[in-house]
Order: sequence, then C-alpha cells, then structure tokens
Amino acid sequence: MTLGSLLAGFLGDRYGRRFTYQFNLMIFGLASLAAAFAPDINVLNGLRFIMGVGLGAEIVVGYGTMTEFIPPQTRGKWMAFMAFVVVSGLPATAILGWAIVPGFGWRPLFVIAGIGALIVWYLRKVLPESPRWLEANGRTEEAEALMKTIEHEVAATTPLLPPLTPSSAPNPSLKALLTASLLPSMVVGSVVLITINALIFGFVNWLPTFFVQQGLSVTRSLTYTLVIVSGSLIGCAIGAVAADSLGRRKTIIGASVWTIVFGSIYPFAKEPLLVLATGFLLIVGIYVLTAMLYGVYTSELFPTAVRLRANGICNMFGRGATILTPLVVVVLFKSYGVGGVLALMIALLVMQIVVVWAWGIEPAKRGLEALTASTTDITSRTMRA
Repeated sequence: MTLGSLLAGFLGDRYGRRFTYQFNLMIFGLASLAAAFAPDINVLNGLRFIMGVGLGAEIVVGYGTMTEFIPPQTRGKWMAFMAFVVVSGLPATAILGWAIVPGFGWRPLFVIAGIGALIVWYLRKVLPESPRWLEANGRTEEAEALMKTIEHEVAATTPLLPPLTPSSAPNPSLKALLTASLLPSMVVGSVVLITINALIFGFVNWLPTFFVQQGLSVTRSLTYTLVIVSGSLIGCAIGAVAADSLGRRKTIIGASVWTIVFGSIYPFAKEPLLVLATGFLLIVGIYVLTAMLYGVYTSELFPTAVRLRANGICNMFGRGATILTPLVVVVLFKSYGVGGVLALMIALLVMQIVVVWAWGIEPAKRGLEALTASTTDITSRTMRA
C-alpha cells in the first residue's frame, strides 16, 4: 500500500484520474481472484502484495478525484461520508469471515473481493475525467465539453451559478512541493497521515492484546473489541457532520484533544465497564480524525496539477508508519504496558495539533482554486512570526 500510494500519485497526475482509478482497481480485482487459487503461502503473500499496491493507489486516487467534483459547500460532508462507507467495510468483512470461513475456508473471501472489485470497475467505466485535471494539462476543449454536459444536467433542476474568473496562476511542478508556498502543506499532510495511521495500527488493531493484558479473557476481549470498534462508525458520522459546519481545522484539533484526554485516562481503567466506556470514547475520537484525514483534509491541501503526487508522497509517509508502528508498539508494550503505547500516540497527537494550527489551511466551503492562495498567506504569516 505504501508503494501503491506513491505510484498512484504520479500516474494520476500524469495520465489522469479516470485511467489511474480504473487501472489500480483492475490490479486489485485480478490479484484477488488469483489469490483465491494460490497453491501455497508464498504465492498468496506475493499476490496480496500486488493487491496492496492496487488498494494503496485506490485511496489516493479515489479521495483525490472526489475532491475535484464535489461543490465547496458540501465537500466535507460527502468526503467524510465516503470514509464512513469505507470504515463500514471492517465490520462487514468480519461478519463475512465469521459466516464463511468455518464452513468454506478462506478462499471464497478473495473471490468475493475480486468479483466485487471487477463489478465496480465495470460500473466506473462511465466515470468522467476530472475537468480540473484536463484544464491543468492544457486539454481545455475537452474540459469545456465536459463542463457543458454537467451544466446541461444541472440546469434541468437548478439555476446555474455565474462563471468565475479563471485563475491566472501557473500550474506548479513537482519541484514546487519543496518551495515555501507548498512545503508547509506537505509537512501538514505527512504529519496528519503518520499520526492517524499510527493510531489505527498502533492502538485500534492491538485492542484484543491490550484487553488480555488488562485481565480480560480472549473471548471477552474479542467481544469488547467489537463493541468498542463500533465507535468507528459513530466517529466517522460525527466527522461528516462537523466537516462543513465546524470546519476542518477546528474538527481535527478538537478531535485530537478529545483523543488525548481519553487516551490519558484509558491506561488507568481497571473495571471492565470503565475500560469499555473509555475505549469506546477513545475510538470515536480516533475515527473522527480518520474521516477528516483520510477522507477530507489532505486532498484539499494542494493545487490540481500536483494534487495526487503530493497526496501520494504524504500517504507514502503515512503508510510507512504502518510498517514501523507495530515494531515500536511491541517494544513499548513489553517495557511500559498500554500506557507506554498511548504515550507515543499522545505525543503524535500533540505534534499534529501544533502543525495543523500553525500551517493548516481551512478549506471548508471554499473552492479548491482559492485554497492555493491560502497556503501562500499562511506561509508568509508564519515566516513573519
């Protein structure tokens, strides 16, 4: 997924959102079907690696493409709602595994994933290319033709808005990501994705282990995990409501503070009900951040010409955290218990608050073209300070 995130960014900016979106899903679907017939564990792991490349690409291109289509007034709601749908796949997969694996083994799960991916691949053939990407790459006539089609569809039910004045700013190149105007956004994007991936893979995925260490049986720990992780859907729903009404920065900072508070309480919880309640509230905070950071914020930080490459690089660092975090968690857990693990998570959250407060832009209810100027303004203000 780390490799897929990086590759998708470069392919998406070079060859278009639509092509890359379809290409990575085809890779995932075909590899998943092949995995169902894997003769041994080495072949299975190799095919799962290929599936990971396709899935990592899907996250970058999927959210980036939606960002370029949704109107500013409701962009946060719909992007966070997509994160809600994505997260709902976790309990759905668990239910499928519970219902299928005992009687039929693991292979049908790969068949279901592969066929499902290829069905979506077929349905997505009608997905239009992003007009913003077409315009940014000099294909103005194609962009204009697509916009006329969209306007004709909208005009049947809603009066059209007056046209905006076209931006005269040149399209930035990849080197621009290291300049004073975009480097702060690169830092923000990388830090928030490192933090959220560390939270998920350093805490959420370790819940059964933590419960056992806190004196709960394995059976009860799995039950408690199911109850607490249900907070993930609630957290994403809160994120969808807050994204446009409160704004991205306030929601990210508020959810970070919430997570710090309950993360500080959690190691001291001993009674089962207190463990359950504190863990549930902690998960809610983590998944408000998941909705914001996976689904909304990072796709809005960069201009169209470099949006997917910048996102791909930030996601590469974020996915890299999923490789390193479990190794660090093992050391901290053995030496300091759950408290040591959460101390690391809290430190990352504090860093996230500082970075988003200092360098983060506020995209809520604002057009994407207007946000590039915001990054320059924030950089200038920070340099003066």
